[in-house]
Amino acid sequence: MKFQKGKKLKKLGRNSPCPCGSGLKYKKCCLRKEKQVGNTKNLYFRKHKIRLKGEKDIEGIRKAGRLVLETLDLAESSIRPGMTTDEINTLIHDFTIKNNARPAPLNYRGFPKSTCVSVNEVICHGIPGKRILNDGDIVNVDVTSVLDGYYADANKTFFVGEPGTDAKKIVEVSKESMKLGISMVRPGNTIGDIGWAIQDYAEERDCSVVREFVGHGVGFEFHESPQVPHYGIRGDGIVLVSGMVFTIEPMINLGGKELQVLGDKWTAITLDGSLSAQFEQTVLVTEDGFESLTPYE
Repeated sequence: MKFQKGKKLKKLGRNSPCPCGSGLKYKKCCLRKEKQVGNTKNLYFRKHKIRLKGEKDIEGIRKAGRLVLETLDLAESSIRPGMTTDEINTLIHDFTIKNNARPAPLNYRGFPKSTCVSVNEVICHGIPGKRILNDGDIVNVDVTSVLDGYYADANKTFFVGEPGTDAKKIVEVSKESMKLGISMVRPGNTIGDIGWAIQDYAEERDCSVVREFVGHGVGFEFHESPQVPHYGIRGDGIVLVSGMVFTIEPMINLGGKELQVLGDKWTAITLDGSLSAQFEQTVLVTEDGFESLTPYE
């Protein structure tokens, strides 16, 4: 609210008209809302270790999210057959630093690169290196940027050259699974609703949902509470409230859901060698629904 310079400010009492212009007394309008927000914030941190975000925080994450999307666009425009996964990493690292941000994955719990690049049967956490992209491959690029202290996280799976039938199917199912999961985000719904929507859709199309890796809170840190499984039972889990920020990032396999982690202790691949695809966005629970802070079609 703005006040004219030089005018004496009137003390706002409980029985004063609410400054929002509702016509109600302050105690029955915005004061009550402020108390409710404060109580919810304290309750969710105490009970779930979830840190709800305020307007300043949301704008900071939104700004970081715009950089993440620009970075993914750069990757998409550069990916081609014959390129190595390490070349993708260099591209992303240099672009992030150039924009006064830092890549969150670099040195995170010992991860040696600035992004995860996962090709074909690699589910997630692929370490960029000498692997060469071939025509018909699918490749997931996962970007988390830290800008002005705020984290935003998103990924996409891209086609390399001309995709085959299986590649088209798993990418489409994964992308739609993420969209359906996001569509369940609103106050009063639960985390279980998100997982249920994803699992129901993917399994109806004879695909499977990876259990071992989940979405997560994000914003102040790389990984926060809550965990967001991409499978579940409708109505189960933590109730969503406005101010929650977390990722939805289903990993969908064309074959079975089983996986193994390679000797580098990071790279997860499908046990049966089938294709795996993933899409991810950072999502805010608003007062009446959701907002993606890393929005893309």
